[in-house]
Amino acid sequence: MGYFDAASAAPLHPIARQALQASLDEGWADPARLYREGRRARVLLDAAREAAAEAVGCRPDELTFTSSGTRAVHTGIAGALAGRRRIGRHLIVSAVEHSSVLHSAELLEAAGGSVTQVAVDRTGLVDPAAYGEALRADTALACLQSANHEVGTEQPVGAVAEVCREAGVPLLVDAAQSLGWGPVDGGWSLLTASAHKWGGPSGVGLLVVRKGARFAAQGPVDERESGRAPGFENIPAIVAAAASLRAVRAEAAEEAARLRELTDRIRARVPRLVSDVEVVGHPARRLPGVVTFSCLYVDGEALLHELDRQGFSVSSGSSCTSSTLTPSHVLRAMGVLSEGNVRVSLPSGTTEEDVERFLAVLPGAVTAVREKLGAPVASQVAREEDVLVVDSLGKRCPIPVIELAKVIGDVPVGGLVRVLSDDEAARLDIPAWCEMRNQEYVGEEPADRGTAYVIRRVS
Repeated sequence: MGYFDAASAAPLHPIARQALQASLDEGWADPARLYREGRRARVLLDAAREAAAEAVGCRPDELTFTSSGTRAVHTGIAGALAGRRRIGRHLIVSAVEHSSVLHSAELLEAAGGSVTQVAVDRTGLVDPAAYGEALRADTALACLQSANHEVGTEQPVGAVAEVCREAGVPLLVDAAQSLGWGPVDGGWSLLTASAHKWGGPSGVGLLVVRKGARFAAQGPVDERESGRAPGFENIPAIVAAAASLRAVRAEAAEEAARLRELTDRIRARVPRLVSDVEVVGHPARRLPGVVTFSCLYVDGEALLHELDRQGFSVSSGSSCTSSTLTPSHVLRAMGVLSEGNVRVSLPSGTTEEDVERFLAVLPGAVTAVREKLGAPVASQVAREEDVLVVDSLGKRCPIPVIELAKVIGDVPVGGLVRVLSDDEAARLDIPAWCEMRNQEYVGEEPADRGTAYVIRRVS
């Protein structure tokens, strides 16, 4: 198996496939009807809700099935904010939340509300005290993911929930990445998740609203799913989602230990196999199957294509792989290298042989990409007094950093290099390069075009 992108979507679990096929014959009717076929569908829906609630650790009547994890987030945030609108319109989120949370925050700001983003450290971890400092008298809701979708860092949900509870503020937890591994501890008020992250079918999300949490569903509502997810329930998919959640939970402890050993192997060996690599994310507080690293002087999109050609499917937060040409907001918030970023997220069943084959292929793939990028031409470098100026305007990652690396040896120790760049990724990648190469990053300076990044040669 070369599919290493389970954090995006896990392969369909065999139990999910079996449950889906079986429930297609029994769960097609309207569960709101009282005739025989409707009662059969209702039994399946109720059983799925009870199984999912048991896995989450909530009451069945607190759990709603939605059409996706993103829909669960949007509905949960909108409903919680509306339920506490008399308190205020202030929302707290971490800087590394999933885009569905950040998009909801943008919508609140556009409507006149206010949002505070809590910063993270270089491992992607929030400080619970920072949530306490962000709380205000008009804070209606706080949001925190249980584990990060790009680097795997697990957040201190329990501690943050306690800080919020003492202030009387509900906490919404996005548990999409972690729910398949275990319940989310702590006194959270709302929780969301997505079935395709744990091996269930796509198109099924979970929204849990604890009793006592103020919630006002927004938009048109009907009698289904407590008015929080209008429309006909996809009962076969819901049944498959609940069945697969129960199945992966039964295997979770053993599989987590096995995958953690494999990701530890990747974390340890990639820096020895490939030069100029930064492994990002928390070294201990992280999901079992996720490991992320960034390679200097590498185009992320080219590396993904090269690995795909070798039979491996991975993901990336590098700006080179996005149409916006901006680095991942997660990597940017962490202040780590973004160029040549690779996220490996192992699905259940990944073997030792799969990982060894990946480690054997990776160095050649990185080398091939680096060779294709080439070196800067001499005419692009000019001296300006005692500063060496590198003109990288109009060039995208990782070219500005490559050109910096090529000329740093041309200045004496203590000398300066001034890199001109209009690529947003340079703001993140040049300081990261300086830290990796033990050079001093002086800072930014204004320029006629783009930004000038100033580096002092230390060694």
